Amino acid sequence: MIALFVGRFQPFHNGHLEVLKTVYRDFDEIIIGIGSSQYSNTLDNPFTAEERKEMIEKTLNAEGIKNYKVYFIPDIHNYPKWVSHVESIVPKFDIVISNNSLTNKLFSEKGYTVRNTPLFERKKYSGKEIRRRMLHDEEWRNLVPKQVADIIEKIKGVERIKNLEK
Repeated sequence: MIALFVGRFQPFHNGHLEVLKTVYRDFDEIIIGIGSSQYSNTLDNPFTAEERKEMIEKTLNAEGIKNYKVYFIPDIHNYPKWVSHVESIVPKFDIVISNNSLTNKLFSEKGYTVRNTPLFERKKYSGKEIRRRMLHDEEWRNLVPKQVADIIEKIKGVERIKNLEK
């Protein structure tokens, strides 16, 4: 079976990692779709699709998770056509892994099985919360895998976010 897991990953954090660690053994392959892939250098989407892909790949490889492929999924801002849009980009999949109610609704309406996963301290493990902490010089590194923190530091991600607020 092949699973689809879609997110913006702004940035990839420990909650995302825990979801993948709980499901990767259940599937032959996990397709990871980087949503809103065309957006970067904004407060909501500070990291590029390529940076997000690097965050995911370095983390999963360090965890020994090998049965995945990453695809870029740009937004089309058209909910009725979104599932078809995703299907046109990624290979065939059997199940959708998501805790996002809109994603669940859209894929369920198209006949897909949607599997919810446990939420891992969702208020803490949230891209929005992590970006807020970066902006206000609060601790954020403990919310992301080490590989992600290293990439964010390498690309001066905190400085980028602070500059975007100006």
